[in-house]
Formats: sequence, structure tokens, C-alpha cells
Amino acid sequence: MPKTLGDIKKALDSNLGKRLMLKANGGRRKTIERSGVLTETYPAVFVVELDQEENAFERVSYSYADVLTETVELTFYDDTTRSIALN
Repeated sequence: MPKTLGDIKKALDSNLGKRLMLKANGGRRKTIERSGVLTETYPAVFVVELDQEENAFERVSYSYADVLTETVELTFYDDTTRSIALN
């Protein structure tokens, strides 16, 4: 698991354009699971373009601190459909 916000940003930069599964804490003991593609990274946040058939909205953004504090878990899928966890 990456230890700093900079490490998380570098790891996400190297996975731009890849498919992922996102698990986020939805509050009140709810976990939200979504799939999509990592499309953009910015200095403080990253953007995931969601699969339209599964979700009501097009994209979501989270901060690198969400990944560091494990509020958001990301699992990337490589070309052979194996999963590579960021956390």
C-alpha cells in the first residue's frame, strides 16, 4: 500500500486509462461499489468515468487522502482480467 499522497498519485498516474472497481464508504455502514475507467488525475483529486449502464451519473472524483485513509479502495484490472489492488 502506498504510504504518502505523492505515492498514491504516482500509482494512479501509471494506471490512467485502465478499468477499475471502486469501493467507497457510503456512510451509515453502506459500501458503494462501482466500475469504470480512471480518466484523469489532478494535484489533489482523481476522476473515474463510470460505466453508464450501471450508474445514474457519468463520473465521480475522490481525493488521494480518501485512498490513504482507506475510505476508497481501488482494484485495477489488467488485460488478462487479473486484479491488481492499489491498497
